[in-house]
Amino acid sequence: MTDAPPAFELLPGADASPVVLHVPHAARRVPPEVRAGLVLDDDALARELDHLTDAHTDTLAEAAAGLAAVPPWRFVNRLSRLVTDPERFPDEREEMTAAGMGAVYTRTTHGDMLRPAGTDPEPLLERYFRPYARAMTEAVADRLAATGRAVIIDVHSYPTARLPYELHGAGPRPPVCLGTDAFHTPPGLLAAARAAFAGCGGTGLDSPFGGTYVPLEFYGRRAEVGALMVEIRRDTYMTEPGGPAGAGLTRLAKALAGLVDAVSG
Repeated sequence: MTDAPPAFELLPGADASPVVLHVPHAARRVPPEVRAGLVLDDDALARELDHLTDAHTDTLAEAAAGLAAVPPWRFVNRLSRLVTDPERFPDEREEMTAAGMGAVYTRTTHGDMLRPAGTDPEPLLERYFRPYARAMTEAVADRLAATGRAVIIDVHSYPTARLPYELHGAGPRPPVCLGTDAFHTPPGLLAAARAAFAGCGGTGLDSPFGGTYVPLEFYGRRAEVGALMVEIRRDTYMTEPGGPAGAGLTRLAKALAGLVDAVSG
C-alpha cells in the first residue's frame, strides 16, 4: 500500500459525452525517486518547472467542464513532464529526441544537462509512461463504446517568448494555437475551435506547435477518434514564468466550454 498521490486521474463526465479533455503538462510534482536522477539543484529545477509546466491548464479544464452543457471527461496528468512526457512517441518517430526531450528528457529547455549521460529511460517508461498510455487508451475506447466516437481536446499552454528547445518556434505565436492532424482533425472540429476562441485574441494553426495527441492504438487507424491540440499563449491568462493566473483564465474557460458544447452534439 502507498499513500502517494495518483500519477494521473480520469475524472468522469456525462455518459453521453464523446469529449476527453486531456491535460498532460499542468503538474509540477516530481516523485523523490525520480528527483534523485536529475542533476539540477533545487533552484534550477524550480526554474525549469516554471518554463515547462503548462500552469493552470488543469484549472482551466476543470472550469470549462463545469460550464459545459454536457460535461466532458477529463484525463489529467498529476506528475511533471520531467518524469516522462506522455505526449511523445516512445521510439525513433519522436523528433524532439534530437533536442534531448523525447519521452524521457535528458536536456532542459535551454539545452543544459537534466539527466546524466547514458541514463536508461526504460525504468521510467515502464513505471510511468506505459501505464498512462494504457489508461488513456482505455478512456478513449470507453467513449467510443458509449457514443460511437471520441473527441480528444489537448489542453496546453506555451511561453510568449521562444525557448531554445523549440524546433519550430520561429513562426507566429498567436494567442491560441490550434494543433491539427491530417487524419484525426476533421474540418468541423477545427472550425468549431476557431469560432469558440475567436474572442480570445485570435487563433493560428500549427505554430509554434503542431499535431495532436491520439493513443497509438487508434493513431492513423480510427477516424472516429477526433483530436485537436489547444495551445494557449501564457501571457493571455497568467504571469510568466510560473506565476499566478489572471482574469484571462475565465474568458478562456468559457471559450473551451463553448468548444466542448459545439462538438458534443
